[in-house]
Amino acid sequence: MWQLYQFPLCPFSRKVRLVLGEKGIAHELWRENPWEGRAEFFALNPAGRTPVLHDPDKGLSLCDSRAICEYLEETSERAPLIMGTAAARAEIRRLVALFDENFFADVTGPLLHEKMKKRLVLRQAPDSRVLRETMRLAHEHLDYIDYLVDNRPWLGGATLSLADLAAAAHLSVADYLGGIDWNGHEQARAWYSVFKSRPSFRPLLAERMEVIQPPSHYSDVNA
Repeated sequence: MWQLYQFPLCPFSRKVRLVLGEKGIAHELWRENPWEGRAEFFALNPAGRTPVLHDPDKGLSLCDSRAICEYLEETSERAPLIMGTAAARAEIRRLVALFDENFFADVTGPLLHEKMKKRLVLRQAPDSRVLRETMRLAHEHLDYIDYLVDNRPWLGGATLSLADLAAAAHLSVADYLGGIDWNGHEQARAWYSVFKSRPSFRPLLAERMEVIQPPSHYSDVNA
């Protein structure tokens, strides 16, 4: 059985968990705290980053969330997540990159540093200036999600795709850390509420980090 080395608030780990859930692929979760730097984990991924998908029976270790998702898409026919014409598949991949790179750099990454790493590892207070800028940038990204939802049934096109999973993974982490103001973003909120009700998403909503707790609306599928 697959072993997924992951961290609960790692958006890339969450994206892979959502893919595994949507495709119904059996796996075990192995928690990996990124600040510990375990030698055993570096042996699986020299970059020392989560997630890593490992099959001990086959001696196979897959690193990098996009590489893992592409592998699962190519090896599992159930619930395709990168589909359609070449142009449609390119659009899905563009949006995945947008959330994994731009949204992470603007929103998820800074929130994790200020609200998670500073508290659990560095024992420092968050920088309010950084948090204000993160909230401003989050509104810009939500504006774009509003636009996509206004023009498509799902973010990447006519059907659920990896673009939706990537966006939901990052938004869920930002929302857990109290970094999302949904006011004025009814389209994005409605899309996210629908996604929160999917069976693949429920385990994420049920999880809680030690010390750090989410806002009351976090696990409410109607909020």
